[in-house]
Amino acid sequence: MENAALITAFTSLFVIIDAPGLTPLFIALTQGMTKAHRLRVGLRACITAGVLMLVFLVLGERVLTFIGITMPAFRIAGGILLFLTALDMLFERRRTRRESNAEEGAAEHRDDPSVSPLAIPLIVGPGTITTIILLASQTTGIGDYIAIAIILALNLFIVFAFFLAAPAIERMLGRVGINVVTRVLGMLLAALAIQFILDGLSTSGIGF
Repeated sequence: MENAALITAFTSLFVIIDAPGLTPLFIALTQGMTKAHRLRVGLRACITAGVLMLVFLVLGERVLTFIGITMPAFRIAGGILLFLTALDMLFERRRTRRESNAEEGAAEHRDDPSVSPLAIPLIVGPGTITTIILLASQTTGIGDYIAIAIILALNLFIVFAFFLAAPAIERMLGRVGINVVTRVLGMLLAALAIQFILDGLSTSGIGF
């Protein structure tokens, strides 16, 4: 993959995962835990998310082929899904839904929220899965898969870093600051979603 494509891949995943937006939820889910316990929860969530991401990177497109869905159709559908996610981020509906998911998951996993709801669906949600499959469809060899895997690892490292710095970030930005960051990321995601739709229309034979 070219450098521009790698930058787009990294940006897409960074925006859809939305590490800054996860920070207040991580704080809420790990409230009252010791520093060591919080570290274990964050690390376990990122490892679980990483395994799931690799599964979708390697097998996602094969599953689509098996059930008869073409990649142009999936690009268009994925772009629409990402655009709806961007709207949720811009109008705070995403934060409300994530908080609801967090509360439901916390009720079932009070001692360990790492797998649910942190790994699923907060880190690896429908938007993340869609983005990974779309990126996998653009690969041309094993080198591209390795490059995407490295990008996935970098994004998870960023998520983990935000988890570690969550208390300090909360004090520094406050709720207003986190909302501003989330909305800026939503604008970027909307533009990337439109690009996915245009790419899908182009590869399907409908050009502009």
